[in-house]
Amino acid sequence: MPNHQINPNQWIDLYSDYLYNYTISRVSDREVAQDLVQDTFLAGLKSMKNFKGEASERTWLISILKRKIIDHYRKINSKKGKAEVRINYNGDSETEGDWLEERVADPFDKTAEDTMQNSELGQAIHNCLGKLPKKQSDVFKMKTIQGFETEVICNELNITASNLWVIIHRARTAMADCLKENWF
Repeated sequence: MPNHQINPNQWIDLYSDYLYNYTISRVSDREVAQDLVQDTFLAGLKSMKNFKGEASERTWLISILKRKIIDHYRKINSKKGKAEVRINYNGDSETEGDWLEERVADPFDKTAEDTMQNSELGQAIHNCLGKLPKKQSDVFKMKTIQGFETEVICNELNITASNLWVIIHRARTAMADCLKENWF
């Protein structure tokens, strides 16, 4: 048993309010915040033997909580765009609810109008990117257009993962507003 002792029996009394307030300010959902704090306590219990005593008990729990929050947002973002979309395009019970993708037009069957709209949209995106602050523009291009991983972007731009997600959120909001004004 290491020299540094931790006492999980007191965690709820000592740290639950602090951890909850920290979490709610980052996820803005009461139930999710409660779940993340609970997951933090559980992870702390499971990894008690790894506690080295180099930081206070509260700091150690906060570091676990930060990873839980990051994992929460990764999980949310990994589900985006993966929803199952079904439609009922005929009354035949055998094919009812077939996948929408079966009815999507061939992406290689482009008309001149499609090509023109794509180039106009590309120009609108380029113009809107030019209106963003440099860091937002760089992060947006790297994450959304070039598809770089979060860790690569953070290392390249010397920012934290949470800072990246704030920047990308602001950039996407600004891009959506700009495109709404200039494209739609």
